[in-house]
Amino acid sequence: MSIIKTVVFCFFLSIAIMLAQGFSTIARTTSLRRLRPPATCRPLLLSSSTSESAATTEHDEERRIQKHQKKQAKAAAKAKAKRRKLIGLAKAVDRGQFSITYQPGGPNGDAFESKSGLPSSSKPFTVLGIESSCDDTGAAVVRSDGTILGEALASQAEIHEEWGGIVPGLAKTAHEENLDQVIELALENANLSMEQVDAIGVTVGPGLEICLRVGCNRAKELAIQYKKPFVGIHHLEAHILMARLENPDLEFPFLSLLVSGGHCQILKCMGIGRYSVIGGTLDDSLGEAFDKTARLLGLPVGGGGGPAVEKLALEGNRTAVPLTIPLLQRKDCDFSYAGLKTNVRRAAEKLAMERGVELPSDLPREDKADIAASFQHIAIRHLEHRLNRAISNIAVEEQEEEIKTLALVGGVAANIELRSRLEELCENHGWSLAVPPPRLCTDQGAMSAWAAVERLKLGSSDEPDGQDVYARYPFSLNVDN
Repeated sequence: MSIIKTVVFCFFLSIAIMLAQGFSTIARTTSLRRLRPPATCRPLLLSSSTSESAATTEHDEERRIQKHQKKQAKAAAKAKAKRRKLIGLAKAVDRGQFSITYQPGGPNGDAFESKSGLPSSSKPFTVLGIESSCDDTGAAVVRSDGTILGEALASQAEIHEEWGGIVPGLAKTAHEENLDQVIELALENANLSMEQVDAIGVTVGPGLEICLRVGCNRAKELAIQYKKPFVGIHHLEAHILMARLENPDLEFPFLSLLVSGGHCQILKCMGIGRYSVIGGTLDDSLGEAFDKTARLLGLPVGGGGGPAVEKLALEGNRTAVPLTIPLLQRKDCDFSYAGLKTNVRRAAEKLAMERGVELPSDLPREDKADIAASFQHIAIRHLEHRLNRAISNIAVEEQEEEIKTLALVGGVAANIELRSRLEELCENHGWSLAVPPPRLCTDQGAMSAWAAVERLKLGSSDEPDGQDVYARYPFSLNVDN
């Protein structure tokens, strides 16, 4: 009996041991499965060489980004330093900051090229000039002897009157609508056809870019279609050369005062494409100051604020409103009209308060006339002061050949008071004054045509295909020899 019990005991003991070993194996397997992530979630194990390559690529990318950031920071610092150097200096003057400048004769000013041909020099030739730099669409045919054979002009005064100034988009649309008709009328007035015209000149800058492009594109099309020499005209040079159209005896060199809606400069004019700016505006131009004064007084400005202020000033007392002449202590030939504009506004607002009206535009006409006359007087006194200094400097600098002529050009040169006072100034210095008639001071097609004539006579023309336009187009740096 005891033997049977022993056998049974051993049997159950062996079963118990096997079960215990089985449970232990299952437990270890389950534990490992809990610690080991599923195959789909296991990280990809890279070889040491692959890991090093990825780390190198990441490091190179980081270095590239850092290098780019440093380059950007350096460029920004350089641009900031360049802008800082220009603070307090006249605008629109090339000091190396402009990538594109006007130099038709090359760096030395005397290497003119014929890129699209030249008209025959055996007889007087004719040029169709096109102007669309701002708000008026102009075209004219001018003969090489200075005769204006025919011209046409489409004014946009009514379009911009309600806006109180030039609206570029509206100006562009008006140019597009009027240009072909203006060109046809100018040719008709000259009794010529496009086939009979010898060359084409068109303003390419400076000016409103979208407006310049209208005239330039049409001129290029005509030049290519009719196989005519083409000249891209500098707008400011065209103003300056108008003094030579009306004064054939005016020879280089001479001094020029250019006053317009966008520019105010004193230039030493040495030849075509060779101009040295010896004085320019630090802020507003004279024409801009006239426009803002006109708007302040509630005057119509569609045809330009200058004529409106000039007309009203005839009724006023030019000493009634005390104003300060700008930059009296500054020993250069630069201009500034921003401060004068502010002084006029403050004086007008003070007078409006005294009269018990809300705005300067509500003042009685007599008060407005006094403000207009006082502003115009001081604005011209500022010009006189800077010109006296420029003429004195010229007298000291010029040794072999003296400059003894001042050319007054630009839209504001149509101002009768300005013309009269600068005539007197020139007489006091023993100089002569050359100034176009008022209608040729403002923007029109004849200025583009005559500037093209001057260039063509020197053997200079441009390639129409690829000709661009430039909102900013300064004269080249130090072209004064």
